[in-house]
Amino acid sequence: MALRFDARDVSGFKFLFFLAAMFGLMSLLAYSVIHMKFVKPLDIDAPLDRFSEARAVEHVRVLSQDIDGRQEGRPGLREAARYIKGQLEMMKERAGPNVRIEIEENVVGGSFNMMFLGHSISLGYRNHTNIVMRVSSTDSQESDPSVLMNAHFDGPIGSPGAGDCATCVASILEIARLTIDSGWVPPRPIIFLFNGAEEVFLLGSHGFMKTHQWRDSIGAFINVEASGTGGPDLVCQSGPGSWPSFVYAQSAIYPMAHSAAQDVFPVIPGDTDYRIFSQDYGNIPGLDIIFLLGGYYYHTSFDTVDRLLPGSMQARGENLFSVLKAFTNSSKLKSARERESVGASANDYNDERAVFFDYLTWFMVFYSRRVAAVLHSITAAIFFVMPFFLRLLNSGLHSSFATFYDFIKGMLIHAAGILLAIIFPIMFSILRLQFSSYAMNWFSNPYLAFMMFIPCSLLGLLIPRVIWFSFPVSQDVAVLKIPKEALSDEARFWGAFGFYALVTLAYLVAGLSGGFLTFFFNVSMLIAWIFFSLMVKSCGRQAFRSAVFYVLPLIPCLTYSVYFGGFLVQFLIEKMGMMGAIPPPYGYYIPDIVVAAIVGIVTGWCVGPLIPVCGNWLARSSILQFLLHLSVLAMALSSQFFPYSTAAPKRVVFQHTFQTSGANQLIDSSYHFSVVDSNSLLFLFKYAPEVAKELHISSEFSIETANMSPRGTWMALFPVSFLFSRTMKFPAGSNEILEKDLTFPYLSSYKPLVISDDGSRRVYLELSLGSLEEVWVAVLNITGPLSSWSFAENKLPAPETTDGGPPSYICRLSGASPENWKFWLEASNSEYLRVEVAVLHQVLVDEAKKLKSLFPPWADVTAASGFLSSYVF
Repeated sequence: MALRFDARDVSGFKFLFFLAAMFGLMSLLAYSVIHMKFVKPLDIDAPLDRFSEARAVEHVRVLSQDIDGRQEGRPGLREAARYIKGQLEMMKERAGPNVRIEIEENVVGGSFNMMFLGHSISLGYRNHTNIVMRVSSTDSQESDPSVLMNAHFDGPIGSPGAGDCATCVASILEIARLTIDSGWVPPRPIIFLFNGAEEVFLLGSHGFMKTHQWRDSIGAFINVEASGTGGPDLVCQSGPGSWPSFVYAQSAIYPMAHSAAQDVFPVIPGDTDYRIFSQDYGNIPGLDIIFLLGGYYYHTSFDTVDRLLPGSMQARGENLFSVLKAFTNSSKLKSARERESVGASANDYNDERAVFFDYLTWFMVFYSRRVAAVLHSITAAIFFVMPFFLRLLNSGLHSSFATFYDFIKGMLIHAAGILLAIIFPIMFSILRLQFSSYAMNWFSNPYLAFMMFIPCSLLGLLIPRVIWFSFPVSQDVAVLKIPKEALSDEARFWGAFGFYALVTLAYLVAGLSGGFLTFFFNVSMLIAWIFFSLMVKSCGRQAFRSAVFYVLPLIPCLTYSVYFGGFLVQFLIEKMGMMGAIPPPYGYYIPDIVVAAIVGIVTGWCVGPLIPVCGNWLARSSILQFLLHLSVLAMALSSQFFPYSTAAPKRVVFQHTFQTSGANQLIDSSYHFSVVDSNSLLFLFKYAPEVAKELHISSEFSIETANMSPRGTWMALFPVSFLFSRTMKFPAGSNEILEKDLTFPYLSSYKPLVISDDGSRRVYLELSLGSLEEVWVAVLNITGPLSSWSFAENKLPAPETTDGGPPSYICRLSGASPENWKFWLEASNSEYLRVEVAVLHQVLVDEAKKLKSLFPPWADVTAASGFLSSYVF
């Protein structure tokens, strides 16, 4: 059947394609900015007074490629420390006479309690290495306030760690070289901290803040991190106060920061050393600056030097050096003692929630919380005042209230469109999963998410406009002598304006910092409405030129929306591969629903400001049919794509578990598997037939017939293990481990127990790690009437309860040493204390290595051996 279009349909499609071309160009610009296409990396023979990405990449190559593994417990970690210290020693030899260089290698240990991923845990550590260099002028004093730059050189288990965090170490090494070779004498001391224990829960920075002699001199810090291999080096956290972000806004060459990140960061699984310096132990003003793109490779074996995004380290280095200079020159740089004074507390660090954002890394907008309170309230005030301003003098109070009522209806219609722009993609995503054999088909091809969800989001956005094409005006057209069409456009515009104004105000009242985007909408829409009104007088309301002149003033705002929204969707898609597996049936749908909803939100904020005026051209049933057909076609085509690839691997956790008793007895050997996204192990074994064959998995295999792993199997990974769901257990051979004649980890008493007069008992225990040589961590899970222990200054963390079991206390122990761990536990009564020990060893037996090698190239397998044992005292 042939489609019949009238003249308005043709005009509508022309306008739709015009907008598509415009947003396409904006997307190309945003893509080039996000992927650092505009930054020219300097080569290895660049002038010595410039930061060179090529020189920094050479450090990354050594740390991630030449050194075999920088994980805790592996020899490579010590080798990395020697390399870093050697580089610093060479810099010291080149330093000029006006500069004092002090280099230290510190071995730290300690114990403390913390909350991580919402779970309470105690940490004990020893023999972790920090490399510290202090650069100062020869006339500086030990008490002078200093600036700290921190990066960790240990790597995540099973990963070369090129992005996380060899890029961070390399950046700071190059900045340290630049500081010395450029001849710059810093006006305040600079401390470069290379800490060797971040991946094992921030232990290196904790050791520095608890024991180092320079810790109280620090007046500001910059923590350099990576959650990927490049892209925007975003300021994800700043504080306390607004001073650190203000310094960054003034000095960054390529500013990459927005205050909304601080609203979002707390919900992302993970933490950084920023927490130790700024929140838990230091209360030091500082910045947390993180690479955010390339999250596909974060904490995987694919995190290699060839995956680094060119230009990213160049932009990072130039930013960091400029910000470092600004901090050292700031009059607000104060030591711990000075910050404790009443004046510093009252005057310098009092603005907790400044609002700031970069515009395409070209410049940065920054304003204080007080200014935000005024600006973000003005737009709401304009919305409420405008009906009376337009009608009160000429038409009276009744007409003003009728106008306000129309504005409210316009706001509700616009809100309905935004809501449907989110709901429709969610509905389509659920519908697609009914006909697909796997979820997350967009994971390795992010453009599919835009193809699938933008058309149906636009469909939802336009439906209210089609339903109420003839706006239900409450005002009396005859009295006002204004055409109904003009009143309708006016109500739609001010209704949309009011919607964004109230959202901006809601952000402000909630104490959040992300209202800058909707405020930007309001300002741009006011200018656009003025342009449109002027063009209507000369060209008429239905003229294509009038609509174009409404769009033109919105282009800067819409470009930023595409930049901000595109980055958000890309970042979210990359992180969906590691956000955890929620049990079915709902867990299967959640990643698709989340991505669909975010694309809907982004589409709403990119197109929403256009709808009040441009909806006259777009709200046609023929266009809605076109968008519906396009959505269905995109869904059908996207279902043919496989979710994973070597550029976007599926994460698999594999533990070869040995249940032991004492130092030499092996009770059981088994393989345990888990995944951390919505495509379950059944999906994995279906598309990894060689693995299924090796594990003797038949075609009748299902969740109901599988042998599920108890949660305690993953105790060595606590609390990350709570991201796992429906993990599976398979039998494994034990001959090979027995032939190695290993001594297994075991726990024993080394001193007679002591019984107090009040009936409490104190048992003295000794944990031996046996003959294991590459231990990542040992975890104690203690249940029973525990009242005190020798860890964390004798303070117990909050008890954990899992799957209805008894309350337990978890303690992680890390740090290589020939000596055994010795500690005591105190029970409040005569009931038994049960201690379960889990030790994670980074060496696999040959059979497990063979099984790991059978996984397809699109799967990244993090594998280790786990030794479990249980004791009663």
